[in-house]
Amino acid sequence: MLQAFKAYIKFSGLFDQSDRVLLAVSGGVDSIVMVQLFKDAGYNFGIAHVNFGLRGVESDGDEAFVKNLAGKMDVPFYSKIFTTKQYAADHKVSIQMAARDLRYAWFDEIVNENGYSYVATAHHLDDQAETFFINLLRGTGISGMHGIMPKQGKIIRPLMFTTREKIMSFALDMNLAWHDDSSNKSRKYLRNKLRLDVLSELYKINPQFSYKLNESISHLREVESIYHNHIAGITADLVQHTAEGILISIDWVYEYEPHDTYLFELLKPFGFTFSVVKEIVHSLDTFSGKVFYSPTHRLLRDRENFIIQPLTELASEPAQSEIYPLNKGITELEKPISLCAYETDVVIDLPMGKSSIACIDLDKLIFPLQLRKWEKGDWFIPLGLKGRKKLSDFFIDQKFSLAEKEKTWLLISGNDIVWVIGKRIDNRYRITSKTKSAYILISADDIAEAEPSSGCCMLFG
Repeated sequence: MLQAFKAYIKFSGLFDQSDRVLLAVSGGVDSIVMVQLFKDAGYNFGIAHVNFGLRGVESDGDEAFVKNLAGKMDVPFYSKIFTTKQYAADHKVSIQMAARDLRYAWFDEIVNENGYSYVATAHHLDDQAETFFINLLRGTGISGMHGIMPKQGKIIRPLMFTTREKIMSFALDMNLAWHDDSSNKSRKYLRNKLRLDVLSELYKINPQFSYKLNESISHLREVESIYHNHIAGITADLVQHTAEGILISIDWVYEYEPHDTYLFELLKPFGFTFSVVKEIVHSLDTFSGKVFYSPTHRLLRDRENFIIQPLTELASEPAQSEIYPLNKGITELEKPISLCAYETDVVIDLPMGKSSIACIDLDKLIFPLQLRKWEKGDWFIPLGLKGRKKLSDFFIDQKFSLAEKEKTWLLISGNDIVWVIGKRIDNRYRITSKTKSAYILISADDIAEAEPSSGCCMLFG
């Protein structure tokens, strides 16, 4: 057992002889055997025990037992008691997920504060089989079938070469003491039910079941590696990061089949589940404008692209009803958008056609002006036209996405839309032969193009 343990660590590159390793020890037979093997191999290690407070006196007894073991072996010992049920309730997660989050966060603290290179858990091949079937029952992509990885970041599993049966045999041969967790016998947990009722039958069919499954999982990992390399290449072609958001070309998605699988891999980093992705794929044959949500992002099915935006960015944007004043005499504005303002009596040869620069007849304006988002029913008379146009129709003509419409600001004088900022001024407020003074506004696009210290004076001075 010891030789196989050392050989597995070396073959898998789990850690070096010089590394300090923190052992996660519950007190059960698996973790106790791991401690003994580390001790016999002469590795440098410490012991960490988590008391989740879920089994009352039994949990406290486990903590005392592991602390005593660390004392006998003269190695550093760390322990912590968590109110796991309260954490699960507060964060709306299962007890198992709460326990996992709490212990790994605490392990990170110990590693960072005490100079450990890795954290070792006592997972073995039977845990591998249980995890594989749990993922299979819940429904999983290829990533859920690679089982428990021997090494993930700073987490290592040095017992992934052996089975529960051999661990138990070693513990009995070495006359080791351990604590049994009474909850391991409860069939209310899926893992226990699989172990007691399902996997036990598979072992009867083939006693080498765990080893054979592990071979298959190894092949799946290799296939997964090829698969992810392919997806990475597709992602580089299809996913664009822009100021508007993250764009995925709908035409490109049409070219890759099966659509569901490809799009799921592209959207998985943004938290979209496979069931939501299937709805998104269904929207390919519908009109644009449909919106889908993950816990962290929003996806808009636009005309040419899927547009993905973080919910945090959307939440930080001002509400549609917020109004910001722009008083006469203000030359620079940062909130809610960057604008530069300038008054001039020189009205000849002003850049009338540049959409990010608004040249307006000053005498027609009613101050303070206002900045707001567009609202249903808004209209204006676009520069060059004589009749009014609904803003919603203007957006359609300009092929605005929902995201672009949400980001569009309007400059208001009285009740009139003077400028759809960055796009078009109202024809009634244009510079004419009768204009005596002009009010010039420059949106962020042209401010950025100007010299850093120039401001309006550089552009129009």
